[in-house]
This record gives sequence, structure tokens and C-alpha cells, in this order.
Amino acid sequence: MSITAVPLRPVAKWSLTRLWVGVGAIALAAAGLAYAGQRNVVPSAAAYLAKNGKEAGVITTDSGLQYKVIREGEGPSPTAGDIALVGYTGTLTDGTVFDQSEQAAMPVDGVVPGFAEGLQRMKRGGEYQLFIPPALGYGDKESGPIPANSLLIFSVKLLDFKSRAEIMAMQQQMQQMQGGGEAMQP
Repeated sequence: MSITAVPLRPVAKWSLTRLWVGVGAIALAAAGLAYAGQRNVVPSAAAYLAKNGKEAGVITTDSGLQYKVIREGEGPSPTAGDIALVGYTGTLTDGTVFDQSEQAAMPVDGVVPGFAEGLQRMKRGGEYQLFIPPALGYGDKESGPIPANSLLIFSVKLLDFKSRAEIMAMQQQMQQMQGGGEAMQP
């Protein structure tokens, strides 16, 4: 029986080192791509709220609404039947602004439940940050630029509020003033 000998070439100097450097570079590139892919992933509302609930100053209500008092106001709080004058900015968890206004009059019972609950905790001049879970927001329905099952984050300033009766009385008074002014003109 004959055995054929195959001559082996000598390993080039530094080739093993280059191999390991190449493997390390590929591993770093893969880790970088994985990190970049995860940066834009929006956490689920439940995960976001669980983490946010541990932050200093964040209060979680029985309904699941979370809020943080930025500045406490003074006096009474609005009720569900009141009309509130607020300044607000609404964002999604990725920072996308979906709505904002410096002064908007809104019926407290005419907004999403989480926003209404937050307003009823505020006092005139107060500023809160509200974290509204999907169940207290738009739920599984899309609403304009807001995707279904979105956690809503609002920075809210309660500028003032009036009861519906006060608003009606003010409107009647304005109509009387306008009507009386027109009657005096020749």
C-alpha cells in the first residue's frame, strides 16, 4: 500500500492575526447594525408605562393614567361638566408631535378619557405631563396621525376653566350687547 504525501505550505506570517481581526470586525459590524435597528423600535405601551411608572415624580392612577406634576396650580379643579382652556402639546413615544395648541377651549367630558381624568386633577395655572395608555386614549382605532394602540404623551397647562352655565351666561350677555348696539345705530 502506498501513501501519497501532500506537502503543506507554511502558514504566512500574521495570517492568523488577520483572521481574528476580520472576525472581530464582522462581530462589531453586526453589533452596530443590531443597535441601529433597535434604536427606532418603539416599546410597547405596557413596557413604556412599566418603566415610566418607576421614574421620580410619576404617579399612576387606578385607571392606568400616569401623570407628573411639573407645576402645581391653585384653587379648585375642573369637573367633567366644565369647559377648560388649555395649552398643550401631544406626542407619541417616539417624539412625533401629533397635535398642539397654545390656547384651546375644550369640554372636559369631550376629550379622551385619560385627558379628561388628567384635567380633573389639575388646578388653574398648573402644568402636568400626562401619559395616557391606549385604553384611555384612542384604543385600537387610528385617529389621524395617531396609530392604533398608541400611548399618548401630553404636556398640558390648565390656563382657566368655566362651568357650562357660566359659558352660556357669557354668550347670552355678548348677544345682548351685540343686539343692543345694532338697535342704537341709525
